[in-house]
Order: sequence, then C-alpha cells, then structure tokens
Amino acid sequence: MARGDGIHRTSARNVNLTAAKIGNAQRHNEREKESYTNPDIIPERTKLNIHFKEPGGGYTEMFARMEEQGLISTRGLKEDAKLYGELIFDVNSAYFYNHGGYEFARQFYGDAYKAAIEIVGGEQYILSAVMHADERNRAMSEALGEDVFHYHLHVVYIPVVEKQILWTKRCKDKSLVGTVKETIMQVSSSKKWLSKLAVDEQGQPILQKNGKPVLRKSYSVLQDDFFKAMRKAGYLDLERGERESSEEHLTVTQFKVEKEKQRLEALEKKLEAKAAALSKVEAKTKVRKELAADYMEIDSMGQSTLLGKVQFSTGEAERLKGLAKEALLSRSEIDVLSRELGAAKNEAALWKSRYERLLEQTRDFLAALRRAPELVRSFIAKVCSMEPEKKNRDKPRSPSLRQWLYR
Repeated sequence: MARGDGIHRTSARNVNLTAAKIGNAQRHNEREKESYTNPDIIPERTKLNIHFKEPGGGYTEMFARMEEQGLISTRGLKEDAKLYGELIFDVNSAYFYNHGGYEFARQFYGDAYKAAIEIVGGEQYILSAVMHADERNRAMSEALGEDVFHYHLHVVYIPVVEKQILWTKRCKDKSLVGTVKETIMQVSSSKKWLSKLAVDEQGQPILQKNGKPVLRKSYSVLQDDFFKAMRKAGYLDLERGERESSEEHLTVTQFKVEKEKQRLEALEKKLEAKAAALSKVEAKTKVRKELAADYMEIDSMGQSTLLGKVQFSTGEAERLKGLAKEALLSRSEIDVLSRELGAAKNEAALWKSRYERLLEQTRDFLAALRRAPELVRSFIAKVCSMEPEKKNRDKPRSPSLRQWLYR
C-alpha cells in the first residue's frame, strides 16, 4: 500500500479481460459513455486525452481482423478465455504536479508507451494506448485549493506467445515427425504472464531452503520492467513500486485516505444518531402495537345475549380479571412513584432555599476572601486562638453550620 513518505514510485498493473468485459474497458478508455459514475471525470478536459496509438475500430473488431489475417491464433481456447490484456501505468499525482503537469505527463507517458511496446512484444499487438488527462484528483485539489489531475496511461493489447506446431505421427513423411510445422502467435494470458526464475546479482538462480528455485510473480516482473525502462529514459527521481503488491503506489492515496476518513467519521456519527432515533421509535412502536393488541383483544371479548346483557366465556373472564389486577397494581405503583417524586421535589426545594440563605449570609465573607485571602486567613486564625470572652461563656452556643442546615 502507499506510504506517505513523499517518494514518487512507479506503478504498473496488468488486467486480463474476457470478450464479455472488453466492451466496458473500451467505453471507459475511449470515453464513449454518455455519463460516468466517477464524478472526478471532467468531460470538458476529455479533448486533452492523448492517444499514442489510436484504435483502428472497436477492440473486438480489431481482434477479429488480426485473427482473420493470421497474425494471432485462438486455436484450443475456451469460450471464456481471457483474450485481452490492459496495462495501466501510473505515478502519484504529486509527481506530475511538481514537474509542471500536463506537458510533463505527455512526455513521461510517451516514454512509458515505448516501454509498453517492449513489454507486450510488439506494437502490432497493441489495440489502443491513451493517456487520460481528464480525471481530477479530488483529494489533492481540495487540499491545495486548485485543480490537480491524475494522469495515467491505459494500454490495451492482445497477449500472445510464440508457439511452435510440430508435425505429428499422422504425417505421411515420417522424417518430418517432431519437426516444426509452423510457428504461430498464440493468444494466451496465462503463458504471457508466467512466473520467472529469481536470480542473484551473478545471474544464478535463488533457491529456497528445500532446494526449489524461487519464482518471481508476473506482477513483480512487470513492476521491475516498467521501473527500469523509465529509469533508462532519464526519470531518475522515481523509485520502484512496492514489491509483492498489486496496489497503486501513489502518495495521492494519502490525501484520499485523510479526506475520506473525515467523511466516513461524519457519516458514522450521523448513522449512529439515526440508529439511536430509530431504536427509540421502534421501542415506542412496539409498546403501541402491544397496547393496540390488548385493546383489540378486550374489544372482541363478550357476546350480547337476547336480554341485552354481555356474556363472557370463562377464559375471557379470567383474562379480564388479570388485566384488572394488573391495572390496580400499576395504579398503585404509579401512586407510590408520584408521591416519591413529590417528596424529592420538596426536598430539592428545601435544600435550594437553605443554600440560597447560606450564600446570602456568607456573601461578605466570600467577597473579603476573594479580595484579601491571606488577611482573612490571618484574622480567622487570630480569632480562633483567642480565649472566649467571659460574658459570652454563659450564652448558649450558636448552632454549628451542619446543625443550622438541618434545623
């Protein structure tokens, strides 16, 4: 995953596509859609997209034409085989922003297209190569207060490998059996992206503990090839994308994570508030439904007799008795709670009155304490250390503060 360390890293990804999915890739890459779910695509800038190779028709149409001409072969492939590949070359948006933007991106991806030709195995197998310049990097734009665009390159190609067809035993000329009959360019995504042997600096295979050779995954090979090609083209301020990762290594991710995290936190708070409100509504609804069920049950009880009276079954009578007892018990509990609430209110009013009286009586003392705390403390200490006046000894003692509060 991307690190926010300010280092610009290359990113190269390969996507294998079936015939059923290539149409959507074409509509996206060639901007054939009337509208896009991605709000960061700016239609007014689509004219700035650059084709390093224009498609000579629809992707499937070009594929069929190449097969008809014998340039490629699909013999032996299943119906759902992955006939197409798409390379996506990228570097974080900050890299292009720091180097001037659009014109630098044009030059960079022009050189990247040359690397793509080598990776694919020839320009004749490339159906389309287009640099997108119309996708806005929302996070960086908001962070910097200006439009910043996410330049990247899409290269759609046909994955082929050279395959030799040998003469079989059915051949009349037995001397030809086992020799090369013809060489074809077989369409095969799996063989195109086989893992390769990992070698050390001396070119020797790297072995595991069990003696088996270490294999480099195709994605890792692709990352290496793209990075080396761009370094060779003179872009020395780039680093290779992370190993064993299929993620885009873009510092733009740092901006997006921070912004989206803030949006997510805000949404989570809203959802929590909505959930709490919904929970209260559900609780009230449940109580109301239960009461409504009870009311309906009571209303349905009893049958009118010919004499105008209402007759209840034994079960209905027992149910009504139970409800009456519950009502009486609830009324009793409500009365007790009401009395306790009234008493608590009275006690609170009493304590409030006592507090207000105490506050009034100590107002001057507290004011003096705020103005001259040391002087007040000294005065109190001096008074407390004095012998009580004789004339006051026989007088009844003033109630303590605690006694006064509770009288």
